[in-house]
Amino acid sequence: MKRTKKIKVSVIGVGHLGSIHSRLLRQNEFAEFVGVYDIDAIKVERLSNELNCIAHPTLEDVVKNAQAVIIATSTTTHYSIARKCIENSIHCFIEKPITAKYNHALKLIEIANQKKVIIQVGHVERFNPALKAIMKYNPEPLFIESHRLSQFKPRAIDVSVVSDLMIHDIDIVLWLIKSKLKRISANGVPVLTDTIDIANARLDFENGAVANLTASRISAKPTRKMRIFQKQGYFSIDFANQNVEVYKIVDEKENVASGIPANMLGSINDSPKNIKILYETPEISETNAIIEEHNSFFKAILFGEEVPISAFEASQALKVSEMIEKKIAKSLQFFQSQR
Repeated sequence: MKRTKKIKVSVIGVGHLGSIHSRLLRQNEFAEFVGVYDIDAIKVERLSNELNCIAHPTLEDVVKNAQAVIIATSTTTHYSIARKCIENSIHCFIEKPITAKYNHALKLIEIANQKKVIIQVGHVERFNPALKAIMKYNPEPLFIESHRLSQFKPRAIDVSVVSDLMIHDIDIVLWLIKSKLKRISANGVPVLTDTIDIANARLDFENGAVANLTASRISAKPTRKMRIFQKQGYFSIDFANQNVEVYKIVDEKENVASGIPANMLGSINDSPKNIKILYETPEISETNAIIEEHNSFFKAILFGEEVPISAFEASQALKVSEMIEKKIAKSLQFFQSQR
């Protein structure tokens, strides 16, 4: 791959995630890290001194000095900031969700197409080594169950737990299940905030596949797990600990190169069918998901490679999250009316 000049990039938003982006950008081979910007001038000054970069005084200064930006601000500001950057032909990496509203996401896509600007969205779990490890098995899910539970953190309460946490799993489900969404049912409640803090949603697809998703930001023990069931196998993914368990159903007479009998499932191999179930734990590559996000974004700009999570894909995950939130709002209204 022929090396070209680096992309001048700045980070907008220097909270927890923005600071991580900033520190990692210093060593990126495709980027010339320019500086940081945030409405909190004290945070900006502190981080710019640490990283020896520009403390942009205004968003206009970012636009003048950068060719690309990482937007890691609160969700409700994504649209206005990204629109200003895109209208000035600045490529945008936008942390998930792409915007707070689906129609705003569509508008950004429209302007980006006009300006020939690249948008990549930070659905970081797509880069999780555990999820990537199951792709060699060509998963064809029939049923997906996910639990994404977090302890309460006040930094992301401008949106519901659906848009904040569940949207990770919505994105993965839409990516894995190659079928149109047929029906949504959902329930949830606000507990500590004015928006939904715990939610459950069932997604039914036209091909018969089903996904059951649970998300909470008021849990005592953080959990990020997903189970995927299909005709000839079952995958258990732990995103937090980055490990995978694979159960494969094979013909009893078939010689298989890998896997051990799944004795932990009891006497399942003694079922009436002439099958055996094998268990294996695939090797997980040790990679940094955020660095991989950065590299894919910069390669799309420099070499014309396709971004792994496009603005359109992110908009579809956002569209589904809005549908779920509307279902929950309706169920809460009904509950209130019955009191």
